[in-house]
Amino acid sequence: MAIKIKKRTPNRSLYGDVLNVLALIAVASFMALPLVYAVNNAFKPLEELFQFPPKFFVRNPTMDNIRDLFTLMNSSWVPFTRYIFNTVFITVVGSLLHLIVASLAAFVLAKHKFPGQKLFFSMVILALMFSPHVTAIPNYLIMAKIGWIDSYLSLIVPAIAAPLGIFLMKQFMEQIPVSLLESARLDGASEFYVFWKVAMPLVKPAWLTLLIFSFQALWSLNGGAFIYNEALKTLPTALNQIVATGFSRAGAASAIALFMMVVPLSVFIVSQSNVIETMSTSGIKD
Repeated sequence: MAIKIKKRTPNRSLYGDVLNVLALIAVASFMALPLVYAVNNAFKPLEELFQFPPKFFVRNPTMDNIRDLFTLMNSSWVPFTRYIFNTVFITVVGSLLHLIVASLAAFVLAKHKFPGQKLFFSMVILALMFSPHVTAIPNYLIMAKIGWIDSYLSLIVPAIAAPLGIFLMKQFMEQIPVSLLESARLDGASEFYVFWKVAMPLVKPAWLTLLIFSFQALWSLNGGAFIYNEALKTLPTALNQIVATGFSRAGAASAIALFMMVVPLSVFIVSQSNVIETMSTSGIKD
């Protein structure tokens, strides 16, 4: 009697996992190309920056671009630390106030009924469709009318009222069980206590993500259309002024691109683990 020996077939799920990993590595490598290119450009000498056809990787790395950038920073009649302070102040204050205002508005829209609620939320969605370039002139006219030109408020206040934050927070607030909020109210909690101590911890992934988006937007905000006082200008405005001096500053411009990218990228790398963790553990259902 012949004995049939069955051949062991490879684990298909293992092959699928390997293919998924390889696909993710390929996509991640492709998405990292602009970052790698910016890093290489920052260390290219001028002759390589203007080489045609351009080379992706640097051949003769140099620190001249970074030294040139710091020399230009030190030659400014306004201390460069002032530009950094302006940017950090606007970014931190604008991000925190935007989070508070957007969260309060989203809580009311998601968990309270009032006349005109749907109309107000429709206006928020409609505002998402307008590009900042479309609203630039109306914003300037409003700021000039109320006397906020050459003021931090001209950059902070529009950031506070950004519609993306309200939309994002409302979508998460709607997932909070109403019974949980009602039980807190029955225990004697005030409405603000319910918002701050019950609702906000449950939507931690939303406000962490919102803080990252707001920080990145304000950090790279130019603000040159509203601020003309040199002592109040932001870091991107000062760096763009350096770039505008001509082709001789092309190396410094490459270093500037890397410098402006490091801070928001670092914030994202530090924060993304918290966002992913809270996203994976938040399964709020009514």
